[in-house]
Amino acid sequence: MIKKTLASLLLMAVATGVSAQNKPLRIGAAVYGLKGEFMQMWSNQLKAHPAVQDGSVQVTIFDGNYDALTQSNQFDTMILQKYDAIIFVPIDLKAGAAPVQKAVKAGIPVIGSNTRVQGDVLTSYVGNDDVVAGRLEAEALMKAIGGKGNIVMIEGPIGQSAQIERARGNDEVLARNKDVKVLARKTGNWSRAESMALMENWLTAHPGQIKGVLAQNDDEALGALQAIKAKGIDPKTIPVVGIDGIADAIAAVKRGEMVTQFQDAQAQAQGALDVALRAIKGPSYQPRSTIWTDYGDKLPWKGGTEKSYTVPWTTITPENADAFLKKVKK
Repeated sequence: MIKKTLASLLLMAVATGVSAQNKPLRIGAAVYGLKGEFMQMWSNQLKAHPAVQDGSVQVTIFDGNYDALTQSNQFDTMILQKYDAIIFVPIDLKAGAAPVQKAVKAGIPVIGSNTRVQGDVLTSYVGNDDVVAGRLEAEALMKAIGGKGNIVMIEGPIGQSAQIERARGNDEVLARNKDVKVLARKTGNWSRAESMALMENWLTAHPGQIKGVLAQNDDEALGALQAIKAKGIDPKTIPVVGIDGIADAIAAVKRGEMVTQFQDAQAQAQGALDVALRAIKGPSYQPRSTIWTDYGDKLPWKGGTEKSYTVPWTTITPENADAFLKKVKK
């Protein structure tokens, strides 16, 4: 009887061990908000990672609703529930640092993606260089308007790293173009609707004076474009530039109505998950996303332990627009 009981206990222990080994890793993705198309694309690409698809990783996406306190509370939840790692897309550069520090103190690696937090608190970061993006889009607008005339600027949520860094790149280029005047500059909060309303007001306040629109993301650029068309103005007479490479923006590029820079949601999201899995599993882990081979030397894996991985920008043109449309509509 005792031998049978011991045998049963041994079998239970083995079964429990096997079950624990097969239990999926839990990764939380705290994103600033899911209203805009790019973060929806980012979230879908995260879910499409091979490790999520085969069930070895369970991803939970937390919608921060554009609020730093909400994101901080979501970190508290993930720490309490002992998530294996966190991928963080913060709404606020400064406010995002404290939750990261709490998670790291609790032994949970935090990988930044898309937007940054202040200080050297992240385990690693995977994203594009937004200062470069700001320069690229401003240079494209300067070229389109011939380096002179009045423009308006639509910025991202004030205090988010993308807004701060893209503005830095914008302003560097504007400082070199003394014949360009900024008539108005406000946040559109990455929103198409808010940006359309801003542009409608500006077109009324400055009739016939606006020669270009510098928008810090595509939803804002598309909102401005809608307002221009609604006024019966030929959009080709008021050049509009954006950043992201969402489907509607790429279609507008094909029509010659705007210029945009491609921000690779797949590389940011899946790259961040690969780096998170390396932090959990150690040196034996090999990246499973195709993005590392797709970019090759432009985005080297380097063992998955780099503090920062910079995804390259690509300018979308009428010539390459169809290829990018296929990529974002996967």
